[in-house]
Amino acid sequence: MGNKTKGLLALLGLGAVAYWKYKNSSPEDQQAVKDKINTAKDNLNKWGNDLKSKANDVASQVQNKVDEAKTKAEDSLN
Repeated sequence: MGNKTKGLLALLGLGAVAYWKYKNSSPEDQQAVKDKINTAKDNLNKWGNDLKSKANDVASQVQNKVDEAKTKAEDSLN
């Protein structure tokens, strides 16, 4: 049995234990887990949106620089 297979089985085992523990926990504990997951999801979405915004800003700046260089080159040819 290779390392990948052992790792996959270990991951599946951990998932099964986590699911069993979640199902056997109190409703308050289940809600706490749901809240943590939702908070993590919101933070991940916020981080992704910030990253996308920064990438768009950089792309806009690069486009502006290209346009300036293009204008300068055209002016120098005329």
